[in-house]
Amino acid sequence: MNANEMTVGPVHDIEAGRRLFTRPCRFLKGVMALDQMPEADIPEIAFAGRSNVGKSSLINALTGNSTIARTSNTPGRTQEINFFDLGGRLTMTDLPGYGFAQAPKDKVGAWTDLIKLYLKGRPTLRRALVLVDSRHGLKENDREIMKLMDSSAVNYQVILTKADKLKPGPLAKVLAEVTEAIAKHVAAHPEVLVTSAADGFGIPEARAALSELALPE
Repeated sequence: MNANEMTVGPVHDIEAGRRLFTRPCRFLKGVMALDQMPEADIPEIAFAGRSNVGKSSLINALTGNSTIARTSNTPGRTQEINFFDLGGRLTMTDLPGYGFAQAPKDKVGAWTDLIKLYLKGRPTLRRALVLVDSRHGLKENDREIMKLMDSSAVNYQVILTKADKLKPGPLAKVLAEVTEAIAKHVAAHPEVLVTSAADGFGIPEARAALSELALPE
């Protein structure tokens, strides 16, 4: 797939996105409790999604560094909220996956509770990014987290991942279905981003959209 086969949404400042994500990105810390979180002093975005949806892979693709966020084929590997500083202009957080995970139920429940507390209480959180596997579309777990964000007045945006796994026709169908579904959610951003960390599709557009949430240059 290439950028000529599908329009991924409104035109953003691609160059601004490129400049932001060429800044140094460094891991700050991983936390398992609210009182361990770093100081909330710059805009923040959070990557949320079902286990193995590709959160870490997307962070690596955005930053152009395959080792920034640890990736795994084992669902549920991310067990903490991991914080990353992007050039002092934006904080990115990689949240534990929700839904299926190869971990004890009590541990999965603790991760879920931590995610909920974080989403409700982080003052600098500009937007949560709800990653959805383009092969599957919205699942019940996704709808539940979206309802939580609606009730908590957390602005969120859906990003379809693994777009390289679908042909253009089926991908366009999923995009239309998700766009229609989020129109019913009060806190949802209307634009759905479409990405593939594997081949880079949609990554410049995602960088550009996220750069609008960062501190100005």
